[in-house]
Amino acid sequence: MVFSYHPMIDATTELSHLIKGEVATDESTRTAHNHDASIFELEPRAVIYPKNKDDLEQVIAFVRQHRDDHLSLTMRSGGTDMSGGSITESLLVDMTRYFNHILEVGTNPRNAEEGYAVVEPGVYYRDFEKATLAKGFLLPTYPASREICTVGGMAANNSAGEKTLVYGQTIRYVDALKVVLSDSHEYAFHALTKEELDQKMQLNTFEGSVYRDSFKLLSDHYDIIQAARPTVSKNSAGYQIWDVWDKKTGFFDLTKLFVGSQGTLGAITEITYRLVRPKKHSTLLVVFLKDVSVLPKVVNAVLAHHPESFESYDDHTLQLAVKFFPDIVKFFRSSLINLAFQFLPEAWMVLTGGMPKLILMAEFTGDSEEEVMEKARAAQADLLPLHLTMRITASEEEARKYWVIRRESFNLLRKHVSGKRTAPFIDDIVVHPQDLATFLPELDAILKPYDLIYTIAGHIGNGNFHIIPLADFHNPHIKEIIPELSKKVYSLVFKYKGSMTGEHNDGMVRGAYLRDMFGDEIFEIFKKIKHIFDPDDIFNPHKKTNATLEYSMDHVNIE
Repeated sequence: MVFSYHPMIDATTELSHLIKGEVATDESTRTAHNHDASIFELEPRAVIYPKNKDDLEQVIAFVRQHRDDHLSLTMRSGGTDMSGGSITESLLVDMTRYFNHILEVGTNPRNAEEGYAVVEPGVYYRDFEKATLAKGFLLPTYPASREICTVGGMAANNSAGEKTLVYGQTIRYVDALKVVLSDSHEYAFHALTKEELDQKMQLNTFEGSVYRDSFKLLSDHYDIIQAARPTVSKNSAGYQIWDVWDKKTGFFDLTKLFVGSQGTLGAITEITYRLVRPKKHSTLLVVFLKDVSVLPKVVNAVLAHHPESFESYDDHTLQLAVKFFPDIVKFFRSSLINLAFQFLPEAWMVLTGGMPKLILMAEFTGDSEEEVMEKARAAQADLLPLHLTMRITASEEEARKYWVIRRESFNLLRKHVSGKRTAPFIDDIVVHPQDLATFLPELDAILKPYDLIYTIAGHIGNGNFHIIPLADFHNPHIKEIIPELSKKVYSLVFKYKGSMTGEHNDGMVRGAYLRDMFGDEIFEIFKKIKHIFDPDDIFNPHKKTNATLEYSMDHVNIE
């Protein structure tokens, strides 16, 4: 439903008198919040800046009381979501203005090698990392958008990035949450023993009903849930129901549901993150691959030496970097001539042997330079029988040139191709690495008839690829192409027992395919989870289990 905007009679006027924060209904603010990094556009009726927890409770109570006015709430921080998860036609709650404090960073008293941080969701990761590194710790699940995303968005999407291979996704590092639920009260969530869970379930409150209903649902369907657990190493699709109730340890942990829920179950107000000590030294083994048929052998050989990250980008990405070389230079302090000199080995390789199909980057880390070089050389030695072109970076500056190309391909596409826009709708697929040799040619066969310009970059060690096509959104057939191509690509991914999203989540772009990925039984469990926490459907409509192709395609931004 599209709402007409009537500033004098809109229900949000009443709301502005109930909170200490601000309620903005001016056109410029609403326009600034009508998009994220996805292909969709939804203009909010108002943008709310709650000043504190009490404000947020008031807002949620107000929305619940005004459901007849079709009000709902969508939480937003950095607005970098690529699935349409942080936009709405109703009330948008921006957490960056006031919920932006790092409350505490410290060392785990039980383990000096681990740290912790208590933080509000509107803190930008770039600021958070400075504070944690000052204490010698790191949250290792940062995504490629690390400079512009927030720690709240990382939790909401179950984000991950280049260090996922060793450290996993954000869900592994969330120890506790504070969340305002649909009854407009804030609650603290963390792992409970069975005795503590029993005490919660005896409460005659909404919190008690949440624990009773979710425990019954997850325990009654325990075997079905475990059988449906994704077998790939990364997944942010659906609700993360697999580890909430652990029969082996007896712990029950509802934080697992909130992480990756995209604000559809409640409003997160505080996060306690577990932190790790980063390794002091690193180097890259860079492999230039012309024949993808040997990819499984390469991946298996490299993984045997335990790289901290194992990334890749394709020939399209490298061609973009060459074409727009001055943009790449901006990320370095050296001059254009000095940087060009650094790329001479790659230029000579292309001139003498042609453009590689994939460039692989295996990062080895350790506590000494000798340790990391030993790992890199051992991996290189194991690859020698394959007669590949390889190099081990000699310095941090040399390694950085590969990282910049890997991380900036999306921005290069977005900035420089006129008449077309980046279209992230098949942007986060995951398959088992051992299937890549057969999967990638089948994927290429699906994409080729569409004559799209696109880049492929990703986390090769996890089999997680980001395919970013460029599309002409003035093409009247674009709204047919997006679901048609999505269906074909996801069907191929499901054939290989993969996930349609490793770290970008469902939102509007993939929610309609959740039933295809998980089947009817698990999808119905997802829907029941949503109803347990949000019986009045006030949180983030048209996302995840409530997403439909019709609604999503009606709101593709064609401007």
